[in-house]
Amino acid sequence: MDLFLSALLIFGLRLVDVSLGTIRIVLLTRGDAWKAGLVGFVESLTWVVAVSQVLGNLNDPVRMLGFAAGFGTGTFVGVMIERWLAMGTYVVRIVAPVSSPQAADALRAAGYPVTVFNGEGRDGEVRLAMSVVRRRQTKDVLRIVYEANPAAFVTFEHARLPSASLRAATSVRK
Repeated sequence: MDLFLSALLIFGLRLVDVSLGTIRIVLLTRGDAWKAGLVGFVESLTWVVAVSQVLGNLNDPVRMLGFAAGFGTGTFVGVMIERWLAMGTYVVRIVAPVSSPQAADALRAAGYPVTVFNGEGRDGEVRLAMSVVRRRQTKDVLRIVYEANPAAFVTFEHARLPSASLRAATSVRK
């Protein structure tokens, strides 16, 4: 029974540390260095405890299986947590032929800022509508766009907005 509980503890520790690792990487890519550092501290402390349980008992394959299963499950759980948190900001691009219905007015009516450009695509004149939205809003934006024009071509791209300190450091002073 002790072996099973030990393997379960190792599994739980790995689930936590790998999930935190996923969140840490997302925070790093978004430029939240201090949050990533804090998460990394807890992640590495959890990892050390889990590894010490396995390395102290290398003749126990059950503990090793708990370690590996925790890693795999932690990877899945980390991705699910990241999706649930929906951190960050996206640039939304909507491309549609000029002659087709445009989604910009519907998005504006829903409170989203939209900038529209005229352009030329492979098959003729197009309109490119762009907006910057929170990641949590992407499903709503997509619904509005496809209600206005089901044939629109839509892309999302992560946007990294400048931090307040960077905006202050680069602001024009009179």
